[in-house]
Amino acid sequence: MPHGIERIAAGILCPASRLRYLEVPAVAASVARFCRSSRSSSQPCQHSCLFKRNSSSPGHRIPHKLRNIRADNIQFKDNKYKCYSSSSPSAENQRTIFALASGHGKCGVAVVRVSGPQAKVVFDKMIPSKRAIGTRQAVLSPIYDPTTNELIDHGLILWFTGPKSFTGEDVCELQVHGGPAVIAALYGALGKLDGFHLAEPGEFSKRAFYNGKLDLTEVEGLGDLIQAETEAQRQQAVRQMSGVLSKLYEGWRGRLIRTVAHVEAFIDFSEDENIEEGVLEEARQEVEQLLTEVRRHLQDSRKGERLRSGVHVTIAGQPNVGKSTLLNALCQRPAAIVSPIAGTTRDVVESSLNIGGYPVILSDTAGIRESLDEIEREGVRRARERTNLADLVIYMLDATTLDPQPSPKAFLEQIDSYVTQSKLWENRTPRLCDENTPVNNENSPVSNENSPVSNDNDGDQRDVIVMVNKMDLVDGESKTMLLSVMPDVLMRRGNGERERQSVLPVSCKTEEGMDGFLDLLQEKLKKMCSNPTSSDPYLTQERHRNHLTECALSLQSFESRDDLVMAAEELRIALRQLGKITGHVTTEEVLDVIFKDFCIGK
Repeated sequence: MPHGIERIAAGILCPASRLRYLEVPAVAASVARFCRSSRSSSQPCQHSCLFKRNSSSPGHRIPHKLRNIRADNIQFKDNKYKCYSSSSPSAENQRTIFALASGHGKCGVAVVRVSGPQAKVVFDKMIPSKRAIGTRQAVLSPIYDPTTNELIDHGLILWFTGPKSFTGEDVCELQVHGGPAVIAALYGALGKLDGFHLAEPGEFSKRAFYNGKLDLTEVEGLGDLIQAETEAQRQQAVRQMSGVLSKLYEGWRGRLIRTVAHVEAFIDFSEDENIEEGVLEEARQEVEQLLTEVRRHLQDSRKGERLRSGVHVTIAGQPNVGKSTLLNALCQRPAAIVSPIAGTTRDVVESSLNIGGYPVILSDTAGIRESLDEIEREGVRRARERTNLADLVIYMLDATTLDPQPSPKAFLEQIDSYVTQSKLWENRTPRLCDENTPVNNENSPVSNENSPVSNDNDGDQRDVIVMVNKMDLVDGESKTMLLSVMPDVLMRRGNGERERQSVLPVSCKTEEGMDGFLDLLQEKLKKMCSNPTSSDPYLTQERHRNHLTECALSLQSFESRDDLVMAAEELRIALRQLGKITGHVTTEEVLDVIFKDFCIGK
């Protein structure tokens, strides 16, 4: 079989049954060269290939129109290879846009970026003509209003010619003083130039995508880097922006393209050219290997997504056990009201923290108890709801309410009784594709042991830290008893809940045991988040997970299909799902979702 673009072209030509199988590479190569030449001119090619069919109607000619072929943008539909152009609408490309590319607010220096076909007009209208500015050079110059000729500011002017710029277009950057009045005056001046428009949120990055400077995963990595608040988040975002995920997904996509070409060749040429079934067997083996790799990638316990968006940690327990005190201690500020009156906290109090380089969304909740007060009942309902959605639960107990127990087993049973009485994990609503969610639908294609979705953990299992608080108020004998059984309690972790349960004696008031608690918390956060320096990249977006799950389902269906034509269609569906991740096959709606969260100027 031909390779690379030749193989794709061979798929386009597969209806031309007059071609002998061994002749396909030569003809396909000529088509590929034609496609490459069209790429260099940035114009889609149109070509008609006419071949005689060796049939009962000699001389019958079949036209094969190859319209809008772009060698790097292939998608599949209706058993034919078609092309998708990633070029943006021409009218939108003609707009020259400008916006603040640096942070908003008062600052020493602000960068205003201008991108588009008329970017050089800035030099003609706002910069003195004697100031010659070369490509990729910085020149200090006064900047004037184009209509009043009033001096706006002195600043550095930088010029980048497309495609060697961030957006792939001609770009002019104006580095001026960062006062709000300066920025407003510069915006007003640029807005007076014909064809200049204020950029929409994410429009610079969108143009970089359209012009092939970034793919969608790299764009999302850029957005994550802008939003990163911890070192681990920064490392993960930089790797994604550098193309680590892109290389993985494009590698899978390239292998799948070759596999589809093999299957298509077998369908179209096997009878006439005696193609051996070994070609089909190789395709099956390749699909099986791809499916294994995609499954392994999906079974990541959502570590990358947790690192990107934050680990949800919920503090729960009965009223007046020290939940708000713990929240304030971790936040190092009075984030929640602390009172000896039970039931002070009625709503969920949330705070974002950086603990050991990992992002944490910490929630203090209402005390769990039965109440006739309607407002308190609503607070308890919200507490249970938040606990159900938490990645890690810190369940607090009052040491003064515990009965001294002579054995670790009895102590654990007492703790379990408190947790059970709280009814925190009743009616848990599982999340889609949650690694802790068992799938019981027998008709579902992901309900078996070969599911592409990770179901490697039991649905009721979760990480829990049981904090026995107020140890400073326990008398000497009871405290000695509690501390003596604690090492054995930590070692006697049975099945189910206790397998991932830790018990720690602390005092939030005197900070006794808090160092050990923080060490344990960081250890759990590290296990729950991805290692940003790992050689194997992790999933970071729910969008990627959804497309990969659909891809895995189609690959799995390919193996179970008896009809080879339908099996080939499953491969094309899988290929489209992979292409949607990086943007090779996409729609405006998908792009809008991705770019809408970007700030103006990016």
